[in-house]
Amino acid sequence: MENYSLLMGAAAVMKMAVEMAAVSMGKPGTSPLRQGAGTETPVPPILASRWRRLWNFSRIVASSMLLKIPCKMMLPMLPNHLMKKLHKLTNLALDPRKIQEKKVLLPALTARRILPPSPRPPRLPRRVPRPAATLCPRTCSRRQLWRPWSPLRSSRVALPPLPPPHVDAPSGSAVPSNFVVPSAAPSPPPPGPRTRLQRGEPRNLPDALADSNWRAAMQDEYDAFMMNKTWTLVPPSANKNLIDCKWVYRIKRRADDTIDRYKARLVAKGFKQRYGIDYEDTFSPVVKIDTIRIVLSIAVSRNWCLRQLDVKNAFLHGVLEEEVYMEQPPGFAHPNAPNYVCRLDKALYGLKQAPRAWYSHLSTKLQSFGFTPSKADTSLFLYTRAGVTIFVLIYVDDIIVTSSSDHAVSILLKDLNAHFAIKDLGPLHFFLGIEVKRTHDALLLTQAKYATDLVAKVGMLGCKPAPTPLSSSESLSLHEGTPLGPDDSSQYRSIVGALQYLILTRPDLAFSVNKVCQYLHAPTTTHWTAVKRILRYVKDTVSLGITFRKSSSTLLSAFSDADWACCIDDRRSTGGFAIFIGPNLVSWHARKQATVSRSSTEAEYKALANATTELIWVEALLLELGVRLYEKPCLWCDNLGAIFLSANPVFHARTKHIEIDYHFVRERVAQNRLAIKFISTKDQVADGFTKALPDKGLQEFKRNLNLSRALD
Repeated sequence: MENYSLLMGAAAVMKMAVEMAAVSMGKPGTSPLRQGAGTETPVPPILASRWRRLWNFSRIVASSMLLKIPCKMMLPMLPNHLMKKLHKLTNLALDPRKIQEKKVLLPALTARRILPPSPRPPRLPRRVPRPAATLCPRTCSRRQLWRPWSPLRSSRVALPPLPPPHVDAPSGSAVPSNFVVPSAAPSPPPPGPRTRLQRGEPRNLPDALADSNWRAAMQDEYDAFMMNKTWTLVPPSANKNLIDCKWVYRIKRRADDTIDRYKARLVAKGFKQRYGIDYEDTFSPVVKIDTIRIVLSIAVSRNWCLRQLDVKNAFLHGVLEEEVYMEQPPGFAHPNAPNYVCRLDKALYGLKQAPRAWYSHLSTKLQSFGFTPSKADTSLFLYTRAGVTIFVLIYVDDIIVTSSSDHAVSILLKDLNAHFAIKDLGPLHFFLGIEVKRTHDALLLTQAKYATDLVAKVGMLGCKPAPTPLSSSESLSLHEGTPLGPDDSSQYRSIVGALQYLILTRPDLAFSVNKVCQYLHAPTTTHWTAVKRILRYVKDTVSLGITFRKSSSTLLSAFSDADWACCIDDRRSTGGFAIFIGPNLVSWHARKQATVSRSSTEAEYKALANATTELIWVEALLLELGVRLYEKPCLWCDNLGAIFLSANPVFHARTKHIEIDYHFVRERVAQNRLAIKFISTKDQVADGFTKALPDKGLQEFKRNLNLSRALD
């Protein structure tokens, strides 16, 4: 019965279309199929085109009813002015009950005229014109435009809906069923770092004083100042530069996001200091990350212990050489001298010279214990006596201690605790945002938590992963894409800067991050698309890290490579290298060269010079650490011209324009202190530091660099 009803409805619609065409052509009762064929008066082309469109329209409506296909699937087949008619007819014709009740037909056509159409549904107000210089953050296409965006917006979070428009429906009519009013419910906020209010941290001093936890934290900090004799109260003087101070509050949380402790810190407003009056030198050395990797590689190979220390209120131990005056801490003014000021005797957080004063005090104390600062890295202290070796790495107030004797480390901690508030954190497990996992013969360094927090900050935790950080078939350009606005440019620089820190344990990201760093001064939508691809790759490889394995080999080897004139903006080359101690990767580099090379040989030779410089530094550091090299360092290169140039003392027209600075490589080879050998391009380990690799090449590149997700 239903099929019969549909068939009858389709026939009625086709008959109606024929009658409508005849009426529109001014010849009632004549079929438009017969007009224009065998008649004396031909049909005008305009009218013929009109009934032809109506006839096709009726065929589509009839097919939609017979096949029960939603009419929306056929909308692309129709002109715009027929879409509304098709929607009305289909809503009636697809209901068999209305067909049986003979309600399917439109207003009667027996009078050979078309009745006025029914009132149209109310229209929505037009949208505000979309800006042409913004890109939809949900896609990577430059052709799809949307509203202004921020790079921190999630690529998967839906944009908040527009408020429902106010529509005045005509009297006696209801809002049609096909008119959907957008929901006014706000969408959930994108995932990301919590604000200060969400973390439960006070915004000002009155809010902190209202909470007993923060009052206790502030009192503990003040008691530390009094115990350390940080300042002396003196009458104020008009000819002295007086700086302010403020309280900074932060909740320290554990890995499971539970509260560890409430931390309140008094910070001086060092930006009010004046050079030559209350500060001079401010530089404070910190240990190089390459030094940390070299020391960890040696500790794993020799099976030494690794301990991690933390100094409480480290800057308060630094002794100031200049006269610095500061107001009394807010909320802790002395009751008998509320108008006095603090003359600082010890350093305080926020002062420009505070890091330098702390390092100077700690360095002096370690040297009194018998330690010697390294010449290759002044933040590395060495102790070698009576068969006991201790290495101390200092990065501000975070300290790593490794030694051949556990008992010697315990004695050192006892001596340090007598002068500083030292907190022993046990075996090395988390240092500078780097997670350390150790087995009996290997050590894995990852930044899984840091990478996850970075992806969450951008709001891309639910994004689709990417197999590679950059596409190997596309090249970035300075002038490609639409320039970002000031706010979006700042966010771009912030995210790219955070990616730079991720390279500490991720050499597979060195080239891609260096590439997007080249556009920090003028980022565009295309560059932001490239950054999003890097984040999608990071999201899929958050647990990837570098592995150090136990090995008795001390062979120092390096791989150097260059991509000649790869930058399409200035035609400068990109050079890179990787340095190994035995099987362990300890140093790498990927950077665009400072000058333009006229040939691939010159570009490769400059890369050789940079790798040689790093090799000389690593060799000097290993000599101080007591690591004996039984063979001269070996440098592998895939360019025969650069290899011959390093051994050929004769200048000619192709090489005389190269700077003399790069020719110390030739001197190193002539002194038999460096060997440069040829390696095929397919075996070149440093290939991934100079260009974007496809998926298969990237996997091989990561295996050569000892990158893994977990220890075997």
